[in-house]
Amino acid sequence: MTYTRKNKGVCSLSTEVTLTDDGVIESVTVVGGCNGNLKGISALLTGLRAEDAIRCLKGLTCGSKHTSCPDQIALALEEALAK
Repeated sequence: MTYTRKNKGVCSLSTEVTLTDDGVIESVTVVGGCNGNLKGISALLTGLRAEDAIRCLKGLTCGSKHTSCPDQIALALEEALAK
């Protein structure tokens, strides 16, 4: 299943996550933001259970912002799992 979420409060515009039927991350694509860092994060997340990634990423902030691109990935994963 592929799910796309519009990001809020960060430089990146959107996050697309693809999960297997049993909740394993197949891919993460972030549009905008810090390209190299987000490619690295996406590569590290591939193959992990979505719940584990959420636990690691949720609540992370960027500078003075109340969220971050990793936090937005966690939110996209949560929403995808709820579908």
